[in-house]
Amino acid sequence: GTVGRPYAGMEVAIAGDGEILARGPLTTPGYLNRPGLTEDLLDPDGWLHTGDIGTIDADGFVSVTDRKKELIITAGGENIAPAAVENALVAHPLIGQALAYGDRRPYVAALLTLDGEAAPAWARARGITASSLAELASDPQVLAEVAAGVAAANQQLARVQQVKRWHLLPVEWTAETEELTPTLKLKRRVVHAKYADVIDSIYS
Repeated sequence: GTVGRPYAGMEVAIAGDGEILARGPLTTPGYLNRPGLTEDLLDPDGWLHTGDIGTIDADGFVSVTDRKKELIITAGGENIAPAAVENALVAHPLIGQALAYGDRRPYVAALLTLDGEAAPAWARARGITASSLAELASDPQVLAEVAAGVAAANQQLARVQQVKRWHLLPVEWTAETEELTPTLKLKRRVVHAKYADVIDSIYS
């Protein structure tokens, strides 16, 4: 679950905002003929700003949890890594995909989709008949189970990370529908744009 310890001769530290910093003979001296970019990359103390968010445990093992540019900064100034929230949510078998949102908002909200294989099987085992995922997404028993999944995820999260409101979408996210990359990573900007009205309704 970690990327290991720093290589001999290398230093790794965590900045105040959670960014992983590295310093030592294996880092780049900067961008060729691009002093502005080099200044952004390397600080005066020689630390290279990786752009990754992470932690270092007591034994020196480094974990990468998110990209800094993906950080949610709430209206209260809290920095939240959305991947941590999303990973907790999709741990529930019914939840196929999750997107945590909350930039400049008072709390974290989430857009959720059902797992296209697990949800129909779960429903059949409970005698729920539905002809589509869209129909399942509006079923009271399914919604109650997803709510239980969100509550379970919140128990694993710090208070500022917890999802206060959520919306279960009647669709799947795939590479074909453009919410995911071919390697099944979330395209956040696409989801933000495509479901802007849903996000606004969550907060209104």
